Amino acid sequence: MTEPLGALHGRLQAARLRAFVGRKEERAAFDEALCGGGVLFVHGPGGVGKSALLRCFAQRAAEAGRTVTVLDGRVLVPSPTAFLAEAGPVLADERAVLLVDAIERLDGLAGWLRERFLPRLPAGAVVVVAGRVAPDVTWRADPGWAEVVRVIRLGDLDPMDADALLESRGVAGVLRDQLLAFAGGHPLALTLGAAAVLDGRRPHDLVAALLDDVVGDVPGPAHRQALDVCALTYRSTQDVLRAVLPGADAAALFSWLRRLPFVESSPFGLFPHDVVRQALDADLRWRDPEGHADLRLRVRAHLTERIHAADDADVLRAVGSLFYLHRAEGRAPGPHVWRAVDEVYEDVFRPEDADDVLRLAAEWDAAEVVAHWTTRQPDAFRLYRTIADGELAGVSAWLRVASERDSEADPVVAAAWAHARATAPPRPGEHLAVHRSWVRARRGGTSPVVSLIRWRAVGWLLRSDHLAWSFGAEPPAHDWRTVPARVWLDRVLSGAREPMVQHEPELTVLSQDEFADAVRKTLRHLSKHAELARNPLTRSRLLAGRADPVGALRELVEDAIRALGRDPRAAKPHRALDMTYLRGAPTQEVAAERLGLSFSTYRRHLVAGVERISEDLWRRELSG
Repeated sequence: MTEPLGALHGRLQAARLRAFVGRKEERAAFDEALCGGGVLFVHGPGGVGKSALLRCFAQRAAEAGRTVTVLDGRVLVPSPTAFLAEAGPVLADERAVLLVDAIERLDGLAGWLRERFLPRLPAGAVVVVAGRVAPDVTWRADPGWAEVVRVIRLGDLDPMDADALLESRGVAGVLRDQLLAFAGGHPLALTLGAAAVLDGRRPHDLVAALLDDVVGDVPGPAHRQALDVCALTYRSTQDVLRAVLPGADAAALFSWLRRLPFVESSPFGLFPHDVVRQALDADLRWRDPEGHADLRLRVRAHLTERIHAADDADVLRAVGSLFYLHRAEGRAPGPHVWRAVDEVYEDVFRPEDADDVLRLAAEWDAAEVVAHWTTRQPDAFRLYRTIADGELAGVSAWLRVASERDSEADPVVAAAWAHARATAPPRPGEHLAVHRSWVRARRGGTSPVVSLIRWRAVGWLLRSDHLAWSFGAEPPAHDWRTVPARVWLDRVLSGAREPMVQHEPELTVLSQDEFADAVRKTLRHLSKHAELARNPLTRSRLLAGRADPVGALRELVEDAIRALGRDPRAAKPHRALDMTYLRGAPTQEVAAERLGLSFSTYRRHLVAGVERISEDLWRRELSG
C-alpha cells in the first residue's frame, strides 16, 4: 500500500507546480476527459516532462473534486495483484482519476490492462498512462480502443514556454540565451542548466553538470568510449562498437549501454536521449579535440564501408547514420526527420502488393507507368509502410535503363535517356538510372517517409556499378563519370557549397577506344612527368579525388602490371610488360633480346599484355 505522505510532500508538490509551464494542448485534452471520462496515453523520451505533466493533471483533478490515485511503474511490482492493490478502488468510483507513470516498466501488464482492467472502469473515470514509448499496434488496431484512447506524443517545450521556464528559475539575459541555444526546449536540460547557471557555472560546467546528474560515473575507459560512440552515431549496434573500438568487448559494452536509463532502443539500435547525446559530444569535443576528430573519422569510415558491403536491408541504417554523423554541416541531401524515421519501415515489392501500390500511384496519375515498371523491374521498387497500421505511405523505384527501348513506355524515363544521349551517352556496359517516388500527399514534405526514400536513393547511388547518369535523385540529374559518387559524397558531408555544374565537368568521359589509347600513351611515357600530366587518364574517374593524379596514374599502371604477374596464364605478357616498362629497356628490340625472344614473338606478348592492362583498367573505370 502507498505510504502516508507528510507536510513536506505538499511543499515539494507546490514548488513543482509553480515551476510548471506550457503544455496547453495536453492540459486541454485532460480537462476534456474530466468532463466525460476516457483514457489518455502520453508518450515521449526520458526527461521531456511526462512526470511533471502528470503532477499538473493530479492538481487539476483534485481541484475538480476528483479522487486521484497516482502509480509509478518504477516502484510498482509488475503484477495484476500489485496493480489492483493500489488501483482497485478506481473501479468502483465514477469520479476517480488514475495516473500511471513509467508504464514501460509495466510492459508485462499491457495485455492485462487493456483486456481486463481498463474495460471495467466506470463511465466517468479518467485514466492517464505515461511512458517512453507509444502504445503498441494492438491498441490502435482494435476499433474499440482506437476510438476510446487518445494518444498524446509529448515533445520539447516551444520557445516561449522554454523561455518562461528559465524565467521562473531566475535565469535572465545572455545566460538565458546561451542556455536556450544549448538545451532547446528540453525540460530536463533546461532545469539542470538553470541550476548550473545560477550556481555560477559556465557553458562547459553546464555540460559537466548534465553529465554528472544524468550519466554519472562509468565503469571504465572502454565504457566511456562506448558512450562517445553512441553519442556520435544515429543508432549504435554491436557491429558499430566492434568496428570503431577494436579490441573491446562489443557485446558486453552493448549490453551495458542498453541498460542505461537515458539510452533508448529502436529497430535500428540504441540511441541516447537528445540532450545527453549533445552533452556527451560537446564534452568530448572540449576535453579531447583530437580524439573527437579521430573517433568521427573511424565512425565515418565504418559507415561508408557498410553502405557498400551491407546487405540490402541494412543500407538504410548505414546511409542514415552517415548523414546523421554530419547533420550539423549543412548540406545533407534534404531534410531528415531523425526521431520519426522509426515510425516507418521499408519493404521490398511483392506481387501481392501490386493493387496497393497502384492505388497510391493513381493519386499521382501514375498507375499506368507504375504497372509497367512493377512488371518489368519489380526488384527496383521499395515500399514504405507505417509501423502503427501498415498503411502504404510511399513507394520509390530505382529504374535501370540500358537502351532507348527501355525508356519508351515512360515519358519521364524517355526524357532522361534523350538528355543523356544528347549530352554524354552511356558507354558500352554503362547504364543510366531514374529514381521515381510517389508519396501520399499528407506524408510529403519533411516526413520520415521522405527521409527514408532519400536515404535509399543515396544508397542506390553509392552501390551502383557501371552507372553513367542518374535522374530524379540527389543531385536531380548527374553524370557520375564526371564527379563520381564518392567525391560527391565527400562534398556533401563536408558541407561544400559550390554547385556541381554539368557544363564544366571535373573529369573526362572517355570512349573505350580513347581510354585504350590513353593507356598505351601512359605506358610509353611512364617515366615522363610532363607527358603523364597531359594524359586524359589523370582526369578520369579512375583517379578522382587524388591529390597527385600524375603520381597516382604511374602507380596505378605499375600496380596493374605487377598484378598481371600473379596470373599464371598471363606470365608471357607480364614478362614483356615488365621488361619494357618497369625494367627500363631502352628499346623494344633490346627488350626482346633480353627476354630471349624473337621480335615478332615479343611484340605479340607485349600487345596481349597492353590489351589486358587496358581491359582491366577499363572495367575499373566503368565501375567507378
